[in-house]
Amino acid sequence: MVKKPEMVLIDVDGTLVDSVPDLAYCVDEMMKRLEMPVRGEAAVRNWVGNGVERLVRRALINQLDGEPDDETFEKAYPLFLDLYAENTCKHSCLYEGVREGLDWLKAHDIRLGCVTNKANQFTLPILKGLGIYDEFESIVCGDSLPEKKPHPLPLLHSAEVMGVEPENALMIGDSMSDVKAARAAGFGIICMSYGYNHGVDIRDSKPDAVIDSMAQFAKVIAS
Repeated sequence: MVKKPEMVLIDVDGTLVDSVPDLAYCVDEMMKRLEMPVRGEAAVRNWVGNGVERLVRRALINQLDGEPDDETFEKAYPLFLDLYAENTCKHSCLYEGVREGLDWLKAHDIRLGCVTNKANQFTLPILKGLGIYDEFESIVCGDSLPEKKPHPLPLLHSAEVMGVEPENALMIGDSMSDVKAARAAGFGIICMSYGYNHGVDIRDSKPDAVIDSMAQFAKVIAS
C-alpha cells in the first residue's frame, strides 16, 4: 500500500485520457498532405507520450528514435498543429474507471492537480470537453515551465503552488517519464497498466504500484 497523500498529481495522455484516436487522425492527415504514407493508429499508439513535436518527428521517420530532416519537419509541424487544434477532442475519451477514481480521491479529501507534457492549447480543451477540468486545483502543461517531465520541476512547482511537501504527494502516470519525474521530485508514484510507454511494460520502471483502473485506488492507497 502507498501511504495516503495530501495531494495527487495526474498525467493526461495514457492516464486520464485515451487521446490516440484524435492524434492518429491528425498524423495521417498530415502525412497525406505531405504526400507520404499514412502511419495508422497502432503505430501512433507506440509513439505518443513525449509531446506533439516528438510525435511529429517520429511519424515522419516512422520509428521511435531518430530525426527527420529539418525541411520536412518545418513543413509538417505547422500542418499537425492546425489539424490537432481542430481535432483535439473529437474521438478522445476518459479511460474506464477515471470518474470513479477521481470521486474516490475527493471523497478521501485528497487534493488534485494535473501535470502533463501536452501543450496548454490542447490540454485545456480536452479536460473541459471531457468534463474534468474543474476537478484540478492546479494544471501544469508541457509549455507552462522551462522544463517538463521527466524533469521534476513540474511536480515540484505544483507541490509548491498547492502548499504540499513532496513526501506527502503522489504522482499518477503511465510512463517511464512519470516514474523518473516522481522519483526525482521525491513523490510516490502509481502507474496505470494501460497507458503509453512505447511498448515497454511499465512494471520494468518499478513504480510503487501498478493498477489496471483508477477504480482500484482503494487497493493501493491507504485510506
